[in-house]
Amino acid sequence: MKRAIYPGSFDPVTKGHLDVIARSARLVDELVVGVLNNSAKNALFSIQERVNMLKELISEFPNVTVDAFDGLLVDYAKRIDAAIIVRGLRAVTDFEYELQIAQTNHEIYADLETIFLTTRLEYAYLSSTIVKEVASYGGDISRFLPPQIIPRVYEKYGIKDFGK
Repeated sequence: MKRAIYPGSFDPVTKGHLDVIARSARLVDELVVGVLNNSAKNALFSIQERVNMLKELISEFPNVTVDAFDGLLVDYAKRIDAAIIVRGLRAVTDFEYELQIAQTNHEIYADLETIFLTTRLEYAYLSSTIVKEVASYGGDISRFLPPQIIPRVYEKYGIKDFGK
C-alpha cells in the first residue's frame, strides 16, 4: 500500500490546497494531510481549527485522512510509514525551494520520495498568505476559499459585514 503525506500549514485551507488533495488522492492508496504545528509561525487558526476544517472538507475522499504533526517531516513520515511526500508547485520560485527541501529529505531518509504536482492555472497565484492579506482589509476572498471557510476567516479579523 502506498501512503503519501501532503504537508502544510493550511492556514487557511484554500481551493488550491483542495485541488492538490483531490488530485494526489487519485494517485495513492492513502493520503494523509499533515497539518504542521509550527510554533515559529503566527497562525490565524489554531492547529485544531485547521485540522477540523480540513476534516470537514475532505469527507468525500475515503482514502484521505487529516493529522497534525510537529518536528521534522521525515520523522513524521517514518512514524506513519509514508513513502511519498506530495508538494504543490505554483511557480519556478516554488520549485527551487521545494527541490532543495526534497533533496535534503531524501538524504535524511532515502526511502522517502517527493512528487510535485503543478497547480492548475486558476490557482497559480493563490496562497494562504495572500488570502489573509486580502481578508484582513475586508476584501472579497470568495474566489479563493471553500464557502464554509470564508466566514471563519473574516471572524478572525473581527469583520462582520463581509460580502456586502
